[in-house]
Amino acid sequence: MKVIIEGKPSAPAPQVKTVCIDEDSAGQRVDNFLMRHLKGVPKTHIYRLIRSGEVRVNKGRVGADTRLVEGDLVRVPPVRISERVAEKAQAMAQGAARGVPARDFAVLLEDEHLLVINKPAGVAVHGGSGVSFGVIEQLRMARPQAKFLELVHRLDRETSGILLVAKKRSALKNLQDQFRERQTGKTYLAMVRGAWPARLKVLDKPLHKYLLDSKDNQAGERRVKVVARDDADGLPSVTLVKVREHLPQGSLLEVTIKTGRTHQIRVHLASEGHPILGDDKYGDFELNKALAGAGARPGLKRMFLHAWRLQFNHPASGERLEILAELPPELVQFSSYPAPVRPAP
Repeated sequence: MKVIIEGKPSAPAPQVKTVCIDEDSAGQRVDNFLMRHLKGVPKTHIYRLIRSGEVRVNKGRVGADTRLVEGDLVRVPPVRISERVAEKAQAMAQGAARGVPARDFAVLLEDEHLLVINKPAGVAVHGGSGVSFGVIEQLRMARPQAKFLELVHRLDRETSGILLVAKKRSALKNLQDQFRERQTGKTYLAMVRGAWPARLKVLDKPLHKYLLDSKDNQAGERRVKVVARDDADGLPSVTLVKVREHLPQGSLLEVTIKTGRTHQIRVHLASEGHPILGDDKYGDFELNKALAGAGARPGLKRMFLHAWRLQFNHPASGERLEILAELPPELVQFSSYPAPVRPAP
């Protein structure tokens, strides 16, 4: 007689599945759809299944880059993954869940298609580059019932303000197309050092992204600089500037970007000799240190850049929307403090 101690029941053999593509999955490539559907299966195996014809759409063979349409019937072949792979995937998911705190953010607008939140400064929009988790991961933890939550665009970690999240794949594609085709309007509030010249209304300067070299203790970090118009690596970049108010602390500006380059506002403003207060990459570091000091009056412990206004067309109705997020309390307090700071050199 065999005695089995702590034996595990064998897993049922996997079966062929037929999945009907819904609105949220429409527009996805076949390979990306399978990677989401077959958790824990190596990418190489998924591509092998597609090439062999085991994956079919409406009973026909397809390529990895085939785009799925709502109503398509996808044949997903039986795939058995090893217990080791399954346990590893489960452990990673549980570990991520333990490390990501659920957090909801101030909601500016929400319906079945999209979610617009007011992101605080100091929070990354997503995990990566030394950040374990960001806004999108925390939102997913706070809303486990949500089938789909994806970032439409990004904000720098130290920038506060309006952040747009799609709740359907169709909405994500529509909104991203609007951003790509420059059908949106994005205006920020920024306070810069010194008095911004009224004549400087349009900054049309190409930008080039690069990495800091090994001589710097921040080696590998991304930076951006203004380059000449004939520079082959320069990307066209246009920023519109309007002075809202001259204050003792600096100039409060309304800044509208016509292109969405990395660090565009920060680099363009700094290139004119008026860096954003509190900017730790392109700013006046001595002034920033003084403003963040314990006895600073007024005090500023973050970058003064806030995504204030966003205009876009609703992805379902087409209605033109304008969302506003007023300055957070710490920036209002800094702006209204009467004492002057050190003047610009």
